[in-house]
Amino acid sequence: MSNTHNYNPDVLTCLANLSSDEVFTPPQLANEILDHLPSEIWKKKNSLFLDPFCKSGVFLREITRRLLVGLEKQIPDKQKRINHILQNQVFGIAITELTALLSRRSVYCSKTANGKYSVCDSFADEQGNIRFKTVKHTWEKGRCSLCGASEEEYARSSELETHAYQFIHTEKLEEIFNMKFDVIVGNPPYQLGSDGGTRDIPIYNKFVDQAKKLNPRFLSMIIPSRWMASGLGLSEFRRTMLEDRRIRRLVDYERMDQVFPGVDFEGGVCFFLWDRDNEGDCAVTTICGDEAIGPVARDLRQHDVFVRDIRALMILRKILSAGEASITNILSADKEFGWTSNFDGFHEKQRPNDIALHYNRKGKRLIGWINRKAVGKSPLLIVKWKVMVPAAYGERGTRPAMVLGPSFIAGSPSVCTQTYLFFYVGSKKEANSLNSYLRTRFFRFLVSLRKITQHATRSTYTWVPQQAWNRTWTDEALYKKYGLTKDDISFIESRIRPMEGNDE
Repeated sequence: MSNTHNYNPDVLTCLANLSSDEVFTPPQLANEILDHLPSEIWKKKNSLFLDPFCKSGVFLREITRRLLVGLEKQIPDKQKRINHILQNQVFGIAITELTALLSRRSVYCSKTANGKYSVCDSFADEQGNIRFKTVKHTWEKGRCSLCGASEEEYARSSELETHAYQFIHTEKLEEIFNMKFDVIVGNPPYQLGSDGGTRDIPIYNKFVDQAKKLNPRFLSMIIPSRWMASGLGLSEFRRTMLEDRRIRRLVDYERMDQVFPGVDFEGGVCFFLWDRDNEGDCAVTTICGDEAIGPVARDLRQHDVFVRDIRALMILRKILSAGEASITNILSADKEFGWTSNFDGFHEKQRPNDIALHYNRKGKRLIGWINRKAVGKSPLLIVKWKVMVPAAYGERGTRPAMVLGPSFIAGSPSVCTQTYLFFYVGSKKEANSLNSYLRTRFFRFLVSLRKITQHATRSTYTWVPQQAWNRTWTDEALYKKYGLTKDDISFIESRIRPMEGNDE
């Protein structure tokens, strides 16, 4: 008989995700993460495991599977072994009532721990060790003081899910499970809508910080890679992660759909292993499509953001060694003239004393007109020649990438909305030179090292050096200036595609 007749699919590989930010972890990925834990831990009958954000129960199920094998000699009777593991070693906190039922079904083979079909016959209550409790946000001035959720968005009636996750809305964590865990592992929720759904705020960092408070022997989570270079309110989290010498392994996937099929989340995803009792360099593996780079031992403290690929880091070091001034010295701030992207207080036709205002509607680059006296912020920059670049441009991990939207020259006098950042110089000739530089692969490669999402802030351009604005810049001239090798050039050009044209 063909093996296909005996095929028994794993239901956890077939589940649809709850949303783009609350995704079910495929069993293959869960096991890859668990593989990084020391093998001897599966042979200890007193080791304690916690998944504080259960969705499908896959981590607890795979942990249980490994313990069943590892403890066979110590507890030969299978039923006693199952009872011991599920009652004394494996614990979970579900993120919703639905995922609590699903997780119990995955781990206990019953939606209730003490049900007729539960594989564990020693539980006295329905929840067992996979708990769910409805908790409330703590509202202060329109925000939850614990997670940052918008009161307008998440102050809902009791029959609706409020996303007040118990693990980060509990000040005394010992009240949930009064014990010290050896391993905390899982895949936390990633973000919450903050301003009526118009802006998302990261939330996964709060789960990481909360888990560290429990001081487990090992901590491993899969989280968006955005923390490495950007993310709303993540500056302190990024700093503590990069300075934490207990992060001993980091596996970084450039594309999220490599591990979560069908999920479109820009910036990729990673998982890390935090080892409480062992400090040192971090073994970093970067996954780019079918190519795996590493593991490479790296000190994460070298820069204020994390350069994901070791090959890129080697090129960056060559360029920074020249000690040149950053191009941010001639770069505008966000909302330099005070107007948001949806500003509409301008004229469609020019009037006396009007100057050009550059803006964007529905992906189209447009020019309006506004009285010069109406510019109340940064008036000294009005007369500068500008090279403008869209502040946001996304490609969802495409390689080779454009990185930035097409730049263009805005003559003097001119202003713009928040849609654009701009570099400024004193003449048209200098602006043409500057624009040629922005369009090189070299320039956009350096930007890409700090641009992990569609948004490029001023700090994204920190590592780009200034040049002399008296010539047309080409990649060939820049490669030669910085002594880049054939391998360096090949790597840059495999990552960044040419930008055609010369808009003025």
